Amino acid sequence: MPSPRDPDISPEPSGRGRRQRVQAAETGTAILKALGELGGRASLTLIATHIGESPAKVHRYLASLIAGGLVDQDAVTQQYFLGLETLLLGLAAMRQADPIRLAEASLIRLREELEVTCFIAVMGNKGPTIVRFEEPALPVTVNVRVGSVLPLLWSATGRALLAALDDKRMLAMAEHEVVNATPTQRAMLESQDPIGHIRDSVRSAGCASVRDTNLPGISAVAAPLLDYTGRPRAVLTALGASGGFDPSPSGAIAQAVCREARAISQQMGYVR
Repeated sequence: MPSPRDPDISPEPSGRGRRQRVQAAETGTAILKALGELGGRASLTLIATHIGESPAKVHRYLASLIAGGLVDQDAVTQQYFLGLETLLLGLAAMRQADPIRLAEASLIRLREELEVTCFIAVMGNKGPTIVRFEEPALPVTVNVRVGSVLPLLWSATGRALLAALDDKRMLAMAEHEVVNATPTQRAMLESQDPIGHIRDSVRSAGCASVRDTNLPGISAVAAPLLDYTGRPRAVLTALGASGGFDPSPSGAIAQAVCREARAISQQMGYVR
């Protein structure tokens, strides 16, 4: 004799029912994404146009999203905007946006695809400090490892930070490096405003590149990892022997480093 159905257990939806639920979830997600892409606030008509759905259909979904706290509506303008629950979701995601963890896959890709040494560095109290380091099967012998502190002016890593971060303490460190530069190093700098020239050059190129300035026979390319405010949280760097390493901003290595840096920055909420 079949056992009576538990009234608290809902029957499994049919194939059609499951498809409808998936489509409903996709539409709701599309509306939330549209609000984000439209600056966080938009009219019903603009949202509907943006996702290619009828205003009547979008209105029904917006009502459900408002009930769930994901969307709210301005009583004066009648525009819809992202609600408190969406904000809390975003904050939870940002708390997990650790640049070192997010960059691990990029380090391995760069190491394997380009066969170069690559690392992640963050700004420490003494300067840019390496915190994660990957080497190819046939590594180039360089005197840098996890924990190594790099100069701001002479390393690609330091220059990437110098261009992306406005920080008085960091600029003071850079000025100290200028004062203590050797005659050979001074010859590499512009006579007028050398720090400003480096910053402008890196910003214009989209990445920092050096050849034989920090370590003889070593070239490097670096790009910043930016958070949702545009502030650099870390720097992604690739380096290799100058004879077989093209550090030019238009070269394949620089393009790969910049591509990975942009992807990581996007995961940390940075949007141009």
